[in-house]
Amino acid sequence: MKSSISLILGLIAGASLSAATAIPSSNAGEVTTMHANGSFDVTLETREPDNAQARTANIVRMSIEKKYRGALEASSSGEMLATQDDRESGTYVAIERVTGSLQGHTGSFTLVHSAVMRRGVPEAWSVSVVPDSGTDQLTELSGTMTITAKDGDHFYDFEYVLPES
Repeated sequence: MKSSISLILGLIAGASLSAATAIPSSNAGEVTTMHANGSFDVTLETREPDNAQARTANIVRMSIEKKYRGALEASSSGEMLATQDDRESGTYVAIERVTGSLQGHTGSFTLVHSAVMRRGVPEAWSVSVVPDSGTDQLTELSGTMTITAKDGDHFYDFEYVLPES
């Protein structure tokens, strides 16, 4: 089996995003959707599978640490499970808890990731805020995040809704 880290890096390959910004967009009478983007550093550390079933299924477990910069100034920690075959097809799921400031609103929230990779091409990739996971000034946060990479640098584009309190 090739390293599942290559699966993850393949999933985040793509076009670069612009510098950090937050742009509101709405139509009359609709909820305002914000767009926040910036960059982040990520550290993945492979962990040993903790049971026979995970070893038999060839599932790799990794710890995640991230540092977000830009419109989202935060750090996160989480866990990832991944698998990949010799043709670079596979999948990953992850959960990360993000703590910091989003456009001046402080608190924390949880992101859930899932993706499928078919012969090196990502399919059905999603990164979403877990409903009701926000705390403090991010209590009603909802949204989705797109992750891309270019030349070894990582970027995020976060489309979110945060109702006024």
